[in-house]
Amino acid sequence: PAELTMAETDPKTVQDLTAVVQTLLQQMQDKFQTICYWIAIIVLNSGELDDMSCRIDDLEKNIADLMTQAGVEELEGENKTSATNK
Repeated sequence: PAELTMAETDPKTVQDLTAVVQTLLQQMQDKFQTICYWIAIIVLNSGELDDMSCRIDDLEKNIADLMTQAGVEELEGENKTSATNK
């Protein structure tokens, strides 16, 4: 045949190319596994974050309730009124 490709004339080139492709595929697989690991960590921790967020919301509500019971809101309102009257 008049047109021979490099692969047909130089088997070492094909082996080199195969090695490069295998290395690239391995690097891609490693990166993919790393990304999957971090996604799993984020997903697993998101439940904990949601739980912590609910706890903080409950705490804020309890503090607001205690402040209301103690009449703190009334005092704050009086201070704001007197400050604007000055």
